[in-house]
Amino acid sequence: MRTVVQKDKSRVGGTGGRTVRGGLAVLAVTALAAGCTHNPTDARPATVRRPFLAPAARALDAYATRLRAAHTARVAAAKRWHLKQVPLTAPPPPAKKPRITTREGFEVDGHEELGLPPVFTTVPTKEKIVFLTVDDGAEKDPAFLRMMRELKVPYTAFLTGFLIKEDYGYFKKMQADGVTLNNHTLHHPYLPGLSRAGQKREICGMQKILARHYDKRPTLFRPPYGSYDEDTLRVAKSCGIAYAPLWAEEVFADHWEYRERDRDLHPGDIVLSHFRGRRHWNGTMCDMVRRFLDKVTAEGYAVARLEDYL
Repeated sequence: MRTVVQKDKSRVGGTGGRTVRGGLAVLAVTALAAGCTHNPTDARPATVRRPFLAPAARALDAYATRLRAAHTARVAAAKRWHLKQVPLTAPPPPAKKPRITTREGFEVDGHEELGLPPVFTTVPTKEKIVFLTVDDGAEKDPAFLRMMRELKVPYTAFLTGFLIKEDYGYFKKMQADGVTLNNHTLHHPYLPGLSRAGQKREICGMQKILARHYDKRPTLFRPPYGSYDEDTLRVAKSCGIAYAPLWAEEVFADHWEYRERDRDLHPGDIVLSHFRGRRHWNGTMCDMVRRFLDKVTAEGYAVARLEDYL
């Protein structure tokens, strides 16, 4: 049986103008024919009316107004959180999802034949996007929630049972912001060191915790330390897991680490971080987000939602 071990730094125990003008002209002629023009002898004051907009033009006008408002808010948030640039907006997710396969060298015996969850570090795409994922749940910083909400930056959480039980409400707020809460086991063990039954308790047990407190069983699972074997993926599949994303880069409050030798970002890369604060890092989670966004924005990348591509 083949065991796959990854290095992990975590220490846890419209309508054009011609058509609209044409519509206005028809309306004007119709009004004249019906005698609906202003009578100079009428004693009532004339009413100043706003220009008529056809439905499609009204919709475009409203959409443009919303875009301007959203951009203004994003600029203000970037300034408030001391970012060097306004984060880029990700393109719409693809209508047809990319085919996700296991990265070469990350397979276990019978991986494809058994239909086991694919293990991958990058999503196939030509778009300049990356995905932020945050693991475990040790640090519960309210400022992090505010920052991500105000900046409207998507991210995906992988939670560990014993670390979230002291404050399930914190992650409920996160879920209300549109974040998917996924499985990172009950106790963060080295899974290949456990029996299949032991692995099942860790993975399926966490599925039950997430369903009980957040009303949903996730389909994403990340093994602690990025380490797994055939039993891990067999058990994960039996518990309802469809994907096992790992990571291509890891970002901390004060530095980055890379899996690839070129030490660079690539389209579709998954970036790992952790719920950590000054007790573990030389900085806060907000410092981590700032370092992450400053780099990816400077290199022309937007942050997309991982689940939209799976």
